[in-house]
Order: sequence, then structure tokens, then C-alpha cells
Amino acid sequence: MSTLFQAPTYDPARERRRKRVAAIVILAAVLAVVIFFRFHNWPYERVVHNFFQALQQQDYEKAYGIWMHDPDWKQHPDRYQKYPFGEFHVDWGPGGEWGLIKEYQIDGAVRPKNGSGVIVQVTVNHRADKARIWVEKKDKTLTFSPY
Repeated sequence: MSTLFQAPTYDPARERRRKRVAAIVILAAVLAVVIFFRFHNWPYERVVHNFFQALQQQDYEKAYGIWMHDPDWKQHPDRYQKYPFGEFHVDWGPGGEWGLIKEYQIDGAVRPKNGSGVIVQVTVNHRADKARIWVEKKDKTLTFSPY
């Protein structure tokens, strides 16, 4: 048993290492939190990016496959009677609300409280009004945002 008078000698190098390790651990934790909050919606933003990229290339069939999260939608179009390809093309084709997609930028995404999906906001062709796309978390299907 050591007493106060028998305490180990002070080692400044050991103290510096201890402080350095503590600082690195705190910095790593802060960095992990920042990365998590910055990229936790990345998978949903990526789906919307792929969707708009297909629209930009005027590949509406591919875009519809992304919208429905079914690249083989042509094999069973009867599954999509609620929003058939023709209606999709009217909405997103050259004559649709957004016209030809020449440029787009993903502005960000938010998760509504108690929502089953994520809203991804997109600036299309430098327009002031934004496209808001709902991405369902469970299956990554797209739809128009209810908000």
C-alpha cells in the first residue's frame, strides 16, 4: 500500500500521451457524429440522383424502373396500374411539369418525424421551385412528397 509520501514520480511524457489519447478519442467521436448526420440519408439521395440522371439522359423507361424500384417492370406492368408508365411519362417527360431535365442538384434530405420515408429536395434546371421526392425507406420506391 502506498501513501501520499510514496506516490509514484510525476512523468510529464506519460501525462502528455494520456491527454493526446483523450483528445484523439474525443475528436474521433465528434467526427463520427458529423459523418453520421451528414451521410445518413445518402442511400436515399443516391436513388434520387440515379432517377434524375436517367431523366437527364431521357431514358424514361429506366427512370420509371427506378421510380418503382423494379428494373424489370416491363415483365409485369400490370403490377403498376395505379401509376402506369404512360402517366409517368406525362409527368416526367419533356411535356411534364419540369420539362427536359438538363441540370439538377440534390439539395439535401430530411426525415419527417414518424415518417416511413425520406424527402429529397432537388433543384431542377436552376428553377426557384424545388422538386421534392419521397423515398420509401423499406423498399426505396419513389413518389411525390406528401409534404
